This record gives sequence, structure tokens and C-alpha cells, in this order.
Amino acid sequence: MDHQLRRTKLSARLPELEVEALLVTRLPNVRYVTGFTGSNGQALITSSGEGNLFLTDGRYTEQSRHEVPDMERDPSPADFPARIAEAFRDAGVSRVGFETAGVTYKLWQQLTEKSGVELVPVGDEIERLRWIKDPEEIELLNGAQAITDEAFERIQTKMVEGISERDLALELEWAMRQAGAEGLSFDSIVAFGENAAEPHHHPADRTLGSGDVVKFDFGALFGGYHADMTRTVAFGEPDPKFREIHELVAAAQRAGIEAVRAGVTGRDADAASRKVIEDAGYADAFSHSLGHGVGLEIHEGPTLRTQSDDVLPAGAVVTVEPGVYLPGIGGVRIEDTLVVGANGAEPLTLTPKDLVL
Repeated sequence: MDHQLRRTKLSARLPELEVEALLVTRLPNVRYVTGFTGSNGQALITSSGEGNLFLTDGRYTEQSRHEVPDMERDPSPADFPARIAEAFRDAGVSRVGFETAGVTYKLWQQLTEKSGVELVPVGDEIERLRWIKDPEEIELLNGAQAITDEAFERIQTKMVEGISERDLALELEWAMRQAGAEGLSFDSIVAFGENAAEPHHHPADRTLGSGDVVKFDFGALFGGYHADMTRTVAFGEPDPKFREIHELVAAAQRAGIEAVRAGVTGRDADAASRKVIEDAGYADAFSHSLGHGVGLEIHEGPTLRTQSDDVLPAGAVVTVEPGVYLPGIGGVRIEDTLVVGANGAEPLTLTPKDLVL
């Protein structure tokens, strides 16, 4: 990863934001501009590139030396607000941006009192830079998805009558670990039968029986990057109603995928998929957005939803995940992760979408 290039791009944006420096405190953004993977890190990035500084604590002295070799580092500031104020003075800046999603009111007060600089709220500036993935990021996302695909293949032999949602979720986590995951993208969703009507069901003690629909929503974490996939399958012979709903959701997903290309808004992609479900009379049963960006965070931009004006750029990685949920009966969701291109979308997800395995 070329973290220096990312910092240079960010520095070039700061004059347009009318700030002389940006204090980066959100950990995914710190990782993006520095390469640091620990749990406590901050970065000061100036418009000139002079006076850039990385801060952490004594637990990460050696780790930061390896991961952030190309920045000045302070691994153990005794008083973080005072050290940042000193860095502002050393850099000769008087108007500094801060991430609105990363600075608490308490920290803002401390920085204001100790630094004397003008602190300016800055929105999702780095998050917007992160929308377009570089080749190394695509490779890591592809690795995360390959692990996820393999785990789904492994888990199929664990689907036996009487197993609980909770136990199958644990088997799924173990399958991802065995396949090379460094962790989970998020808490896995495993839902049997009527529980599949809950879009974000937490695995519980419900046991698997013949004819149940089973919804899996899960993903592996690999190299700091997230995978996200949903498959809905039948255990035994499914109710004919579920065949109908599964075919409908599959058609809606195809329409959404066909709509995804550079220059399309998230709203338009959502509408293309949603129309298929609405025309079938299930408008109220599709209760969430079509998709979202995936990368260093499991949910990031651009968004694919009804009110989204986000314009999809080439190189973005997004999910397409329509669903239909019938309370008390069950539900179906199918989700793939895609790389946005100029003429369409390339899937990272390779797992088949059959209802019956």
C-alpha cells in the first residue's frame, strides 16, 4: 500500500477545505493514511506535508516502528491534547480540521483550550478517498471473499437436523478461521425457518428441521478488509412459496447487478432492483437498502439506497443484497460483492445461489 501517496492526495484536498492540517482520529482512516493496525493511533496531516506526525501509546512502539516507518512518530505522549497542541505549533498551523465522526466533545474542548488554534469540523473526506480501491485493496477483498466462499462450502456438511442456529454459527466461524480468516467481518447471521424473516437475526437456540429455509449472512476479515455475502438455502424440500420468493429475489438481484456501473447513482441501482420486488407485490417486504460499500469497514460508501445521491465510481466495491421477508414464515436474501467498472460490475463472490444445495 502506498500510504505516502494517500497522504499526498489528502494534503492536496486540504486547501479546498480551507484548513492547513487535518487531525485524523478514526482508526480505519488512520490505517488508510499510515498503515497502522493497532487500537490507538492518530495522525496529523498538513497541507504542505511538513510537520506530519503519528501518535500512539507505549504498547505500540515497536509495531508503529514497523508499520509507520515513513512518518515522524511519538509512541507515548504523556498528555495527548498537549502533544497535539505542540504539533500544531511546530507545523505552524492555525486552522486545523478534525473528523466530525472521530472527535468527542470532551477532546474538542481539550484541544481548544490547549492549542489556541481554530478547529474546523470536516466530514467524510478520507472516507470519500477510500471509495475507490487500489489494486492491492482489491486483492485483499478478493482474498477475504475467497475465504468466505470456501467457508460456505465447508459448512454445508454441518447442516444436520437438530443443530441449533448458535452452533451452526460457531461452525461457520471455525470454517472461516480454518480457511485463513484473521477474524470475522461482523457477527454472523444464521437464521432458520421463521427467524429468516428478521433481516439481522441473532443466532439462538432454534434447531434445524426438514423443510426449513436457512439464511446465512457472513464474511471473513483478511488483511484488514471485509467480505460480505448472504445465501438462503433450503434444508430438505422447501415450501413452494419459498421457491417463488427465492426466484423473485434472485431476479431482483440480477436487475440490481445489471444497473451497477460507474456513473450510476446509488438511488438508481436501488430502484432497478426494488422495482422487480414491487411489481411482484412485495414492496413492503423489502425493508432495507440494496447495498453499501465494503473495505476497511463492513459498511462504508458509496451507498445503494432509495435516497442515495452517491455516484458510483469505477473501482468502488459494493454489495447488492435485495431481500423479501414474511413475518412468521421466513425470508430470503441474496448478496454478492462487486467491483464497479465503467461498463458494469465484476463479482468477487463465486458461491452459487441455488435454493437447494
